[in-house]
Amino acid sequence: MAERFARVLRSREVITLSFGAMIGWSWVLMTGVWLQEAGTLGTAVAFAGGGLAIALIGLTYSELASAMPRAGGEHIYTHRALGPKWSFLCTWALLFSYLNVCLFESVALPTAVEYLFPQIRIGTLWNVLGADVDLGFVLLGAAGAIVVTWVNYLGIRTAAFLQSVVTAIIFLAGLLLFSGAALNGSLANAEPWLATPASGILVVLVMVPALLVGFDVIPQSAEEIDLPPNRIGRLLVISVGCAVVWYILIATSVSLGIPHNLLQDSSMATADAAGALWQSEWAGAVLVLGGVGGILTSWNAFIVGASRVAFALAESGFLPAAFTRIHPKYKTPYVGVLTIGALCVVAPLFGRTILVWLINTGSFAVTIAFTMVAISFLALRRNEPDMPRPFRVSHPNLVGYGAIVLSLGLLSAFLPWADSALEWPDEWLTILVWTVLGLILFLRWQRRETGSAAADPEPRAGRDQQAG
Repeated sequence: MAERFARVLRSREVITLSFGAMIGWSWVLMTGVWLQEAGTLGTAVAFAGGGLAIALIGLTYSELASAMPRAGGEHIYTHRALGPKWSFLCTWALLFSYLNVCLFESVALPTAVEYLFPQIRIGTLWNVLGADVDLGFVLLGAAGAIVVTWVNYLGIRTAAFLQSVVTAIIFLAGLLLFSGAALNGSLANAEPWLATPASGILVVLVMVPALLVGFDVIPQSAEEIDLPPNRIGRLLVISVGCAVVWYILIATSVSLGIPHNLLQDSSMATADAAGALWQSEWAGAVLVLGGVGGILTSWNAFIVGASRVAFALAESGFLPAAFTRIHPKYKTPYVGVLTIGALCVVAPLFGRTILVWLINTGSFAVTIAFTMVAISFLALRRNEPDMPRPFRVSHPNLVGYGAIVLSLGLLSAFLPWADSALEWPDEWLTILVWTVLGLILFLRWQRRETGSAAADPEPRAGRDQQAG
C-alpha cells in the first residue's frame, strides 16, 4: 500500500493527541456536580470503575490498531471482521459522535472565555429553543473554528504541535490546583466522603465513558504515527490511565478547596477552588484558561479523528470520492477538514440547546462503535488466529466478552428505562435524522456495488479475493 499520509507522530504527540481529546471543558465545569452527587471518595470510585471499563474496551482497540495501523481505525477493523454493512453502521455512528463534539466545542469556547471576559457579549441575535444566540459568542466561536481548521489543514505535524503546547498549559493549570490543595487544602472540606444516597456514584459513573471518549482518535491517525505498531497499542491504554488519574486528582483537589455545602453555589467549582486555595482571583483565572485549553485540544483531536473517519468511508465508497483527496503538500484529508470546519463556523448560530442534544446523542452513538469493535476483536481472533498482532492481548475471551458486556451496559444507560435516557422527541429524532441520512448513503452504495458486480463479475470476484 502506497504511503498516503506523513508519518510524523512520535510517542509524545500520540499521548497528547489522545489525552487532549479526553480532557475537554468538563473538568472545569462539572467537578462540583460530581462531588455533590457522589462525594469525594465516591467520585474517585466512579472514575476508577469507569476508567477500568474503558481500559478494557481500549485493549481491544490496542490489539486491532497494532495489527491494522490504517486511517479510519474502526472502519478498517469492522470491515475485515464483519463485512461492509456492519462496518458502515459502526463508522457512521462514530462519525456522528466525532462531528458532534467538534460542533459543540464552537459553542463551549465562548462560554468558557466569558468567565474571563464578560464583555464579549455584544447582543442577542435570536433565540433558538430557549437558548439566546449572542453575536459576540457567534463571532468568537466562528473565529475559533477557523483557527483550529486552519491548523489541521496545514498538517498533522502542526496539529500535533498545537496539541502539545496547549496540553502543557492545561498541565500547568492543573499543577497549580494540585499544589494548592496539597499546601492549603482541608480534609474537613472533603466531607462527606460518600454522598447520601451512595447511588450517586452510579450517576457519575454513567458520565465517565462520555468524558473518556477520545482515546480512539489514535487508531484514526495510525497511518501518521512513526512508531512500531506494538507501541501504538500500549500508548492507547496509557493515555486512558493518564486521563483517569487527571480527573480523580482534579476532583480531590476541588473537594479539599471548597466546603461541600458551597459547591451548589459555584458555577465553576474548579476555578473557584483554585481561587480559594491560593486566596487570589488570578488562580481561578488560570484554571479557566486551562479549561479553554481543554476545549482546544479536544476540538483539535476530534477534527483529526472525524476527517480520517470521513476519509475511510469515502475510500470504501460510502461518501463522495472528494473526501479521499490528500493535500499534495500537507498530506491531510483536506476536503474533510474543511467541511468539518465549515460546519463548526455555523454551529454557534443554532444556540446551545440543539448542540446539547447533539453531544448527548453522540455519546450514545460512540457506544455502538465500542460494541462493534469488541465484536470484531473476537471475530478476528476466531477467524484469523494467525493474523500478525504486534500488540497481543492476553486472555482475549475475558477482554473481548467483557468489553461487549460493558459496552452494552453503557448503551442501555441511554435507553428509555434508564434515569440518564435520551429525551423524546428531541434527542431521539436527532438520531433518526442521522440514521435516515446514513440509510440513503448505504442504499446508494449498495446500488452502485450491485451494478458494478453485474457489469463485471469476474474482475469483481478477483478483487474480493485479493482484498480478503
